[in-house]
Amino acid sequence: MTQQLILDLLPPPPPSLENFVVGANDGVLDALRHGGPGRAIYLWGPPGAGRTHLLRAMASGEHAYYSGADSPPGVLSNIATSDTLTYRLIAIDNVELLDEAGQAALFTLYNRWREVATADQGFMLVLAGDRAPLSMPLREDLRTRLGWDLVFRLELLSDDDRARALNTKATERGLRLAPEVVAWVLTHYTRDMRMLSALLDALDRYSLAKHRAITLPLLKDLLASGHPTHHPEDT
Repeated sequence: MTQQLILDLLPPPPPSLENFVVGANDGVLDALRHGGPGRAIYLWGPPGAGRTHLLRAMASGEHAYYSGADSPPGVLSNIATSDTLTYRLIAIDNVELLDEAGQAALFTLYNRWREVATADQGFMLVLAGDRAPLSMPLREDLRTRLGWDLVFRLELLSDDDRARALNTKATERGLRLAPEVVAWVLTHYTRDMRMLSALLDALDRYSLAKHRAITLPLLKDLLASGHPTHHPEDT
C-alpha cells in the first residue's frame, strides 16, 4: 500500500451529532437533539465553529434535506411552494449567501413552517449563517424571521478542548500521542475536528506501515509524503 493510498482511504467520517466536539456548545447540541417538527433553530458563528457539520448531521436522516452553497437553484422554492411537504427537517446553510430568489424562497418556507407547525405536515427548520440574525445582509422581513424561534451562537473550540478530543480519540484507538505531536497539530493543522480525526487515522496506519512509533518526525513525514486529507492551516 502506497503512502498516498493510505491517505486516500481515510476520508473524514460523515458528520454526526455524536462526533461533534461540543466544547462550550452544550446548549446547541441539546436543542438539536430534542428538536422536532414545529421547531426552528438558527446557528451562527465564525468559520470553523461547526455550523456545516451540525446541519449536515441533522439532515443525514430520512425525510431531511440539506441546502448549501452548491445546491441546485430552485429546489428550495419548489419545496416551499409544493402542495405536499415530504420533508420533516430542512437544513439551510450559509444563509448569508442567498440571492434574491433564495431569500424569497426562504421567506415563503418560514411562513409555511409557521402555518403547519402543529399539523401533520409540520417540519423542523435548522439554519446557519456567519452572523447574528439582525446583522445578516438579507431583506428585513427575513432577518426578523431568523429570530422567530431559537438562536444560538456557536463558540470555537479552545486549544484545550481540541487537545482533549485528540487524546480521547487516540486512546480509543489504543494510541498514545506525545505532547509535542498534539502541540504541533494544534498550531499548524486545521481546526476542523473531522479532519483531525482523519489525520489521526492516517497517522495510525502510517505508523504501522513504517513500523515506527508515532512521533513528530513521523507526523511530518506523513504530511510530506503526498497530499494529506486537508492542507495545514486551511480553514
